[in-house]
Amino acid sequence: MSSNCRSAAETRASVLALYPGPISVHNLVMAQLENFRLKVFRMVAVHLNFHKAAEHLFLTQPAVTLQIKALEQDLGVRLFNRAAGSISLTGQGAILLDYAGKMAALAAEAEQELDCKEGKVSGQLSLGVSTTIAQYILPRLLGAFLADYPAVEFSLRSGNTSDIVQLLLDGKVAIGLIEGPARARGIRSEPFMQDELVLIAPQYFEVDHLSGNQLMASSLLMRERGSGSRRVVETALEKAGFKLRSFSKVMEMDSTEAIKSAVEAGLGIAFVSRWAIAKELELGTLKVGQVIGVKLARQFTLVTRTGPEPHGPAGALREFALGRARLFSNSARKPL
Repeated sequence: MSSNCRSAAETRASVLALYPGPISVHNLVMAQLENFRLKVFRMVAVHLNFHKAAEHLFLTQPAVTLQIKALEQDLGVRLFNRAAGSISLTGQGAILLDYAGKMAALAAEAEQELDCKEGKVSGQLSLGVSTTIAQYILPRLLGAFLADYPAVEFSLRSGNTSDIVQLLLDGKVAIGLIEGPARARGIRSEPFMQDELVLIAPQYFEVDHLSGNQLMASSLLMRERGSGSRRVVETALEKAGFKLRSFSKVMEMDSTEAIKSAVEAGLGIAFVSRWAIAKELELGTLKVGQVIGVKLARQFTLVTRTGPEPHGPAGALREFALGRARLFSNSARKPL
């Protein structure tokens, strides 16, 4: 049988032979985590260009070429088709790329696990955060977290609550911080911080305590559908007997910042997180009112996919949020 006609099983056996013994966290560590030739191969396979792979690896192009030829000799298969100045993966190369990616992921997991065993947490954490938390709470929260875990690096995605839940379900973020419970299967929700939504009005607004009739006669500014803040406001108003269709006017806006600016301009009143208005209260551009019979409280929620509890950076952030964030919340916020 020629080297180009090897079966997938034979190729798999050759790949696994790069590591002595069964693939495990221990063996990956003993092999200095990811095998160097496999790392070179992955870079060439991803870029399909020896020069770009060399730049990424900080190697010379001849050194990359030499590593690929040595790997092909070790495995006894041809990994790339080379023709007219371009390259492409052979069928065996595609098989190897799949395994090389899995080995790289396992190596990264091993590194995180070893760091955790030594009391250290490091690595990348993809975090999804709904807009209110991202704008007004996350800087303080991450500042306190990174003081304890300085080696963790974050990639952040923000959006409304529905957006973050979908990112989590799609596997694009490892953990999410949202403004209420997640209404989706496959998601585990854990409250981590208290919040209160308060009525805001222009500073010249004369009524501090609104009756039901005064509330419904006002223009109400609301976040867009899918927002956790909007869901809390709608639920609380309905429980108090107020339907949105009964208001004089309802305007939708896509951010709390836009709502605050509109209220300052006298376009209406709104319910927003108490975290969002510290500067406006200090400057005197907004004031807080109350609606008789309406109180809006909620829990900010940490969400993960169902299954085993997260470990590594995601596990550390989860433990921090569920434990110390409550204390952080109580000490950081100022009374209105």
